[in-house]
Amino acid sequence: MNPKDRRVRKTKTQLENGIAGLLREKAINEITVTELTERVDINRSTFYLHYRDIYDMMESIENELVEKIEELIQARPVSPFGENSFPFIEDIFAILAENKAICAALLGPNGDIAFLHRIEAILSEHSLKVLQATFPEHSNDLQYAYSFCLSGCVGLIKAWLAATPQESPEHMAKLTFQLIMNALTGQR
Repeated sequence: MNPKDRRVRKTKTQLENGIAGLLREKAINEITVTELTERVDINRSTFYLHYRDIYDMMESIENELVEKIEELIQARPVSPFGENSFPFIEDIFAILAENKAICAALLGPNGDIAFLHRIEAILSEHSLKVLQATFPEHSNDLQYAYSFCLSGCVGLIKAWLAATPQESPEHMAKLTFQLIMNALTGQR
């Protein structure tokens, strides 16, 4: 990598951390470029080298996160749900941990509910079919059990992102796997 690439990454990281901090305080429509650039001590012109406006920046950040998750799904396609699903879940938590500040902001009260729906749709598209194949005996109620698990996982992720100290992605993957298995295979 040349120094320019490193500077660009550093600038984008500063802006991302700044927007994450501002999103903890207020809604996106209340955040200005001036406020963001002053917070992270970057010139407005530098911001505009990378983004058209705050919304363009948020779209770019969200698209990068979605791309990471989609790459993970392509690299580790979910096959019948079981112990082999654990590395996939752990990798999801690793992505969240690497992007903790912005993920916590996006999932927080001033975050972007559309982003959450995009992630849920991606996971649903790749997971529900696998769960139906894994648990055919629960096919009638599987979509409800899946919705229950998905909502629980979102709550679990929000709590984990807010926690200090934060448990490891491995610990959270094990816990998530156990909770999902209990919900899907529990006694009726």
